[in-house]
Amino acid sequence: MTATTSAPLLVALVEDDPDFSDGVVALLRREPSVRLVATYKAAAPMLAQAKKARRMELGLPWDLLLMDLGLPEMDGCEATRRLKALYPHAQVLVLTVFEEPANVLAAICAGADGYLLKNVPARDLIAAIKALTHDNAPLSGRIAATVLELIKKSHARHRGPPLLKDLGLTAREIEVLRGLVDGLGYREIGERLGIAQDTVRSHIRKIYTTLQVHRVSEAVTFALRHGLV
Repeated sequence: MTATTSAPLLVALVEDDPDFSDGVVALLRREPSVRLVATYKAAAPMLAQAKKARRMELGLPWDLLLMDLGLPEMDGCEATRRLKALYPHAQVLVLTVFEEPANVLAAICAGADGYLLKNVPARDLIAAIKALTHDNAPLSGRIAATVLELIKKSHARHRGPPLLKDLGLTAREIEVLRGLVDGLGYREIGERLGIAQDTVRSHIRKIYTTLQVHRVSEAVTFALRHGLV
């Protein structure tokens, strides 16, 4: 029998800096598990292709989009918002130089699924791309701390009423949720609890379903607002 290999991840890039774009293109072309299918220098042509696919009732021609924020004419946050309006489950990974809280919050509110700084090591960018397609939300270290602080401040201002029941979360799922609130990634949660990353991922999927959320930031916000952890 011949071994079967999984299809490569299809990735598109929106980046107006030619030097940085060339570097990302070269990196992705060296990675056998990833295939770069499109590059755009601005948001408009990317959205035009997405709208065309929508009119033809097709899926997006890529699995994941790498999105710069400082784009000409239309910034990456607005482009993300418009893409998500067309395809709510589109995967968008922000790749930017901006680490200010306002930029982070704007990108997340627009629907970004991950947020990395452009100085991320090449191996970490590849790992983040793979993680995002497995329902993980990659964040640069400083960005993760910023997101957690923003969520906690929002929680302090807008704490909701306590839930009358625990929503059926198991004790282990509560532990995993606490790890997310602490800003840990899947690997760190697994190490803390002594379980495999795939097990962590399975628990998080169940948490998402139970809480009716779609990403880490939403799960953390829900948990803090309702005192689940």
